Amino acid sequence: MEAHHLDDLSLAGFFDASPVPTFVINTQHVVTHFNKACENLLGVKAQDMIGERKLGQVFYDHDRPVLADLIVDESAADELERLYTNQAHRSQLIADAYETEAFFPHLGDDGCWLLFTATPLRNSDGSIAGAVETLQDITGRKRAEEALLKYQSTLEELIEKRTTELAQTNRALLEDVARREAAEAALLSRNTELNELNAKLSMAQEHLAQSEKLASIGQLAAGVAHEINNPIGYIFSNFGTLEKYLADLFQMLDAYEKAESSHGNAQTRLALETLRNDIELGFLKEDIPTLMRESKEGLVRVRTIVQNLKDFSHVDASLDWQFTNLLQGIDATLNMVNNEVRYKADIVKDYDVLPEVQCISSEINQVVMNLLINAADAIGPARGQITVRTGVETGKVWFEVADTGTGIPKEVLPRIFDPFFTSKPVGKGTGLGLSLSYGIVQKHHGSIDVQTEMGKGSTFRVTLPINQSATPAAYKESQA
Repeated sequence: MEAHHLDDLSLAGFFDASPVPTFVINTQHVVTHFNKACENLLGVKAQDMIGERKLGQVFYDHDRPVLADLIVDESAADELERLYTNQAHRSQLIADAYETEAFFPHLGDDGCWLLFTATPLRNSDGSIAGAVETLQDITGRKRAEEALLKYQSTLEELIEKRTTELAQTNRALLEDVARREAAEAALLSRNTELNELNAKLSMAQEHLAQSEKLASIGQLAAGVAHEINNPIGYIFSNFGTLEKYLADLFQMLDAYEKAESSHGNAQTRLALETLRNDIELGFLKEDIPTLMRESKEGLVRVRTIVQNLKDFSHVDASLDWQFTNLLQGIDATLNMVNNEVRYKADIVKDYDVLPEVQCISSEINQVVMNLLINAADAIGPARGQITVRTGVETGKVWFEVADTGTGIPKEVLPRIFDPFFTSKPVGKGTGLGLSLSYGIVQKHHGSIDVQTEMGKGSTFRVTLPINQSATPAAYKESQA
């Protein structure tokens, strides 16, 4: 078709307005249209290109066919393989069109990656009248791909490093646990010695010594919780990162498996299939996520236990009066004594909304713990029920622990708050739990009362003022 036949298409206005860089050549390889977007991308003027055959100079700095030239000559298959080895291919969107991409170092300041698509223009009889070629700047995408490959390499190195660090951390944690167990064994041994010595002292001296010992145990427990919480924290963080890394690796492994069948070397395919069967790859892909999920659940349980221990001990709490969420402390204590209670009784919570109470929270938690353990011990061989209730009175709050145990005999009831008095078998109790609880409640200017009925159970109620009228130090001095 002659050049003036293409002009009859009246495409100039369309091409100039199009944001897609586009040019058109006729069957003589002469440029007939060259829009403004093409001018901006390639840095040449349309007036210098229309009517010329020098597209090779623009793109490659020397004479050579561009993709549109190959379309016009209808020799795309042979020439494409020669000029664009393994890069050009038929367009999936446009029939008879080809597309490819290449880097042009002289375009722009740092070179430019272009994706170009060439489509034949045909006469009504189907003969070639010319070709249209569109350009797309894909420099950003290509550089992102290069950055992604670099990141992938860095990621693989990081995974190896993190894995090594995690193994070292696990070893350190096991060593720390062993040291803790040894320290706890030594502490238990020391506590036994202290109990034997305390039995020889006076009633008041024993009461004070036991109070200080329990405070020390609370501080030690808080310290252990704090020390364990740090390695658990970074293990949990690393575990989340490891889960992401494994997901990425499984994604890459799926890609490798999909590509395995298309591998050209039959011996290599057989070796890959044999290895996959030997290591039971399908089983591993199912079992590893399960192992990761179960391990994560275990870490969450450990973290919860540590947090409950910290909440119970109140490691950060002052020894002065502090306004405290009493319900939170009760729940933390319930979690702490769960192992002592769950095999004997069901726990029922009947909470009323409470204001914050001015107290020493760790000591009130100690009272709750003593009452809960005593309630569990009072349950007979049949499974029972322990109910924890709370309520508000004018200027005061109260909580009570009720059990369905054996009850307290009337002759024993007047002595239950005496130091060293216990109705439990030898070796089962020190007789200090209720005595210490009574002292703590008195220190908080509150009261502790009991209602009991043989064969039906007991209810201990602790009443505390919402606001304290004196500091703990002033209270101690008044008792001196």
